[in-house]
Amino acid sequence: MSAARKDEAVEVSTSAPPPPGTPIIEVRDIGKRYGNVIALSDVTTTVKAGEVTCILGDNGAGKSTFIKILAGAHEHTDGTLLIDGIARQFSSPRAALGLGIATVYQDLAVVPLMPVWRNFFLGSEPTKGAGPLRRLDIAAMKRITKSELADMGIDLRDVDQPIGTLSGGERQCVAIARAVYFGARVLILDEPTAALGVKQSGVVLKYIAAARERGLGVVFITHNPHHAYPVGDRFVLLRRGRSMGDFPKSEMTLDELTAMMAGGAELEALSHELSRDLGADSAIAQQMVADAADVEAAIEATPPTDGGPRG
Repeated sequence: MSAARKDEAVEVSTSAPPPPGTPIIEVRDIGKRYGNVIALSDVTTTVKAGEVTCILGDNGAGKSTFIKILAGAHEHTDGTLLIDGIARQFSSPRAALGLGIATVYQDLAVVPLMPVWRNFFLGSEPTKGAGPLRRLDIAAMKRITKSELADMGIDLRDVDQPIGTLSGGERQCVAIARAVYFGARVLILDEPTAALGVKQSGVVLKYIAAARERGLGVVFITHNPHHAYPVGDRFVLLRRGRSMGDFPKSEMTLDELTAMMAGGAELEALSHELSRDLGADSAIAQQMVADAADVEAAIEATPPTDGGPRG
C-alpha cells in the first residue's frame, strides 16, 4: 500500500474517537531546531482520548512551537511523534487534520460579519443539485449548526446572527463545536481564555470539559494555572524551550502547579533587586522574599516524575 493510500485508510478508520484512555498522540523527547537555535527540546507526554493535557508556560517558553508541531505547521527535528502508535512526520496542517488533529488558534479563523452557520462551514460548505444547478445547501447548514451547538450545550438565539455579535467565549465555543463536527479526535486549543474575562473564561472551560466528555483528547495551551487545573488531567510545564516535567493531576496540587509556573529562582532574584532599590525594610521587598521561599518549598514538595531528585 502506498503512503498516500495508507494515510487515506487511517483517516477513514479514525473518524470517531477511540475508547477513553487510549493514547492518540505520543511525543518522546520531541524538539525543534532552527540551525543552531534550539526552540524546543526534550518534551515527552501523551494525549489520551477523554483526557485534557495542559501545556503551561510563560511567553517564550516554547508552547507555540510545541503545538505547531502537533498541528503539522512545523516539522520536528528531534525526537519521535507517534499518532495511534505509528511514527509520523507531518508536512502540513492538512496531514494532521486528516488524522483527526484539529487546532483552534486565538484568532479563531472566523469572518465577523458572516452568520454563525456560514462560519461553522467556512471552506467546507455542503451543496445540493448538480452541474450548473449546484448551490449551497443553506437549510442543511443552518440545521446542522444549531444541532451541533446544542449538543455542546450552546443555545444560540439565531444562527443567522453575525458571529461578530457573539461574546469571545461564545465564538471560542463555536470554533470548538466546528472542529468536533468535522471529525476531530484531538482538539488543540491555543490560549482560548487569554483575552477573556472571568465569566467568559468559565464558559470556555465548561466546553473544554464537554469535549473531553465526548471522548476527545484535548490539548489546552495556557499560561494560567487557575484555568488549567480545574479541567486538566495532565500538566506539562515548559520553560525556555525545555520541559520541567509531565505530571498527572494526582501528583500535583494547584499551589504546587502555580509555584512551578512562578519559578523560585526568578522571584528570588527579583526580591534581591527590589531590596537594593527600595530598601530591605520595604513591604514589597519583604513580600517578594516570602513568596520566593514559598515557591521553593512547593517545588521541593512536588514529587519528581522519574523517581530521581528534582533539579
